[in-house]
Amino acid sequence: MSAMFGPAGNAESFPYQSSVDAPRWLAELGLDCYEYQCGKGVNVGEATARKVGEAAREAGIALSLHAPYFINLANPDPDSLQKTIGYITAACQAADWMGATRVVIHSGALMKRTRRQAQDIALNSLKEVVAACDGAGFGHITLCPETMGKINQLGDLDEVLELCTLDERLTPCVDFGHLYARTLGELEGHEVCVKMLDRIQEVLGEERASRFHSHFSKIQFTPNGGEKMHLTFDQQDFGPDPAPLMAEVARRGWSPTFICESAGTQAEDALTMKRLYQNA
Repeated sequence: MSAMFGPAGNAESFPYQSSVDAPRWLAELGLDCYEYQCGKGVNVGEATARKVGEAAREAGIALSLHAPYFINLANPDPDSLQKTIGYITAACQAADWMGATRVVIHSGALMKRTRRQAQDIALNSLKEVVAACDGAGFGHITLCPETMGKINQLGDLDEVLELCTLDERLTPCVDFGHLYARTLGELEGHEVCVKMLDRIQEVLGEERASRFHSHFSKIQFTPNGGEKMHLTFDQQDFGPDPAPLMAEVARRGWSPTFICESAGTQAEDALTMKRLYQNA
């Protein structure tokens, strides 16, 4: 197995109207995977989802799906938890129709709590989510809690790894752009990549660590908030630089899935990452 590369949603250069055409287009570009976006809600119907899945199988493109952005595992309100469970099971249903094997979920916001308080609530919520997904028949779909980019959000690397210790099927979605932004640019360079990958391995073991899910883009940040906006690889003011990470993943022989979230150039930048990885 080697690492896989692809975009989140459709790049500006995508020449078709429908996502059903995305897998074939990505395969022609030389990419391996595609993350279907349901960030604003799960609005894809069964017929379309099955068509996307069929197109992906024909083109040899692996699928993942991004669950709605408004999921907050750290909200203790029982009604909010039921809503979160609803969003995630709906995302799993769409993923199941498509044959997508991974669903990315946001960790949540602190809501004036300490990080520890928010994390404990999120751990309890996620337990309920996993049980609900199993109960609905979606136990075969891997949930991927995501590292978040704003300082007041739950979801630094350790918090996400702790969430993933709840169930061995959980896989972290390590968003290196988010981690770079929330540390105001500190998480950059080869040494840092080695430390982060070592940490994932330490908590989850090498077998699970080697298959982590990932988002990658350059991200602009502000000194007091963290993440401001996603950028393209063309700009040089903000990082992180993908090259050290690609080199280190290749050196380890790991096979993560890298989904590029560049602003509009995600397919082209995913291809750049794949070439950096292959050259390493």
